[in-house]
Amino acid sequence: MIDQKLLTLIAVDKFKNYSKAANFLGLTQPAVSTHIKLLESEFNIKLFVKNDKEIILTNEGAILLKYAKRINSLYTLINEALQNEKKHIKSLTIGMSHTAENSDIPKVLAAYATNDDEDKKVKNIKIISDSIKKIYDKLKTYEIDLAIVEGRFPDKDFNTVLLDTDALVLIVANDNPLSKKQIVTINELKKEKLILRLPNSDSRRRFEAELHSLNLDIRDFNISLELDSIGVIKNLVSNNYGVSIIAKSSCIDEVKKSTFKMVNVENLSMIREINLIYHQDFEHLDFINEIVSLYQAYKA
Repeated sequence: MIDQKLLTLIAVDKFKNYSKAANFLGLTQPAVSTHIKLLESEFNIKLFVKNDKEIILTNEGAILLKYAKRINSLYTLINEALQNEKKHIKSLTIGMSHTAENSDIPKVLAAYATNDDEDKKVKNIKIISDSIKKIYDKLKTYEIDLAIVEGRFPDKDFNTVLLDTDALVLIVANDNPLSKKQIVTINELKKEKLILRLPNSDSRRRFEAELHSLNLDIRDFNISLELDSIGVIKNLVSNNYGVSIIAKSSCIDEVKKSTFKMVNVENLSMIREINLIYHQDFEHLDFINEIVSLYQAYKA
């Protein structure tokens, strides 16, 4: 069983408050304080410092917390794996970026999951979506088994398989004058109201990097809205509240249905990779091979 002191550390960091952590854990506040002091004594470090409003992890505390979360995730996975073994079920949890979630990839995973082939090794798939940073964090702590995201994960402990390439495109409403064009100029784009993903999203960073390569700045453009939901962005664009730069793969269906138009922007080549990333100790390589094959067949 995981050391209760580590669970206390995780809770205190989550709530930034000893009393709230105690209530969450079903412990007394003195017990929580004792757990933290014992950890500090065991590792000879200071875990938290106080400011005016809350307690904050020290650098050493952040290191211990990282491994505490990893241990907690592994313990949870052990229990799940043992229960699944009793039921003869192989289960995987897959983390996806919001862009991957809005592509054809979930359809391929659904096709695999609903296949009645008795010989397939993985019987159950759980999919969670989040920002790329949080997906990477979950991958590091074994909260997920593998990730499907844009770009690469520069860490020697993980392997990467190229699943597809994608591009960022400009989408505009059908009654927007730009919809009649094959190519939109940068100056024309500057005049439009932009609805963009949040600054920490991969598509936003990629767009800004392309602008930077042309000696342009995102502040030169008229950003009217910033939000995380690709679905909301597409809906707003289709109703002509503005235009947006999003992944081509996430808007193919809408373009086919003439919900809005997709056009190119001059001098912007926003190609990126969609990769499947997993731990080096990941055991189900046959699953990865099958998913890659299914996806390639689906895209053919």
